[in-house]
Amino acid sequence: MSRYTHILLDHDGVLVDTEPLYFHATQECVAELGVSLQLSDYLTLMAQGRNAWELARKRRISEDEISRVRHRRNLRYRELIASEPIDIDGVEDVLANLARSFRLAIVTTALAEDFEVIHRRRNIVPLVDFVLTREDYANSKPHPDPYLAALERFKISPRAALAVEDSQRGLQAATAAGLDCVVVHNAFTAAQDFSAATYRIEHLADLPSCVLNLP
Repeated sequence: MSRYTHILLDHDGVLVDTEPLYFHATQECVAELGVSLQLSDYLTLMAQGRNAWELARKRRISEDEISRVRHRRNLRYRELIASEPIDIDGVEDVLANLARSFRLAIVTTALAEDFEVIHRRRNIVPLVDFVLTREDYANSKPHPDPYLAALERFKISPRAALAVEDSQRGLQAATAAGLDCVVVHNAFTAAQDFSAATYRIEHLADLPSCVLNLP
């Protein structure tokens, strides 16, 4: 018997391999504003809950121009997630296995429109109780708001749930909400700081055995 009754799953990088595509779309579009975005800088901003548009503002680019290019980035990202391979092997089997013993939810910073594009031809969503996207809470990760909203939706305390993350900002959001958190290895975010993680696993496929065999 696990100490948890609920599992709150991050989305990008945990259930689908989309984070490199988001970076490339952002890198490509901020270059139009004269910003050379390096991966190391992007990951630092990401961990802090900041974004590349702040670099454009430092160059005194107008908000109208930033908004225009940000819209182009969103369109470019949707092109990529609709055309590039983003599946992570075994995700549906893992969730089906977990659903036998736990209540599940997806807690993501993805926009609802992006999430819908990703899941048009996938069968992940029917395996969880609900999904929270960026529109469903006030402040994004690393703020605790996304996870607090999930706890409220389930009407449970943080002690009842385990968060599953792959990024530093996600880990920070989970711990700020009072949750234990298991971090799944992701090569894209591997250099970030995961010292606050409760558990570490190499693959999502390791999650069922991890949570079902806890003392």
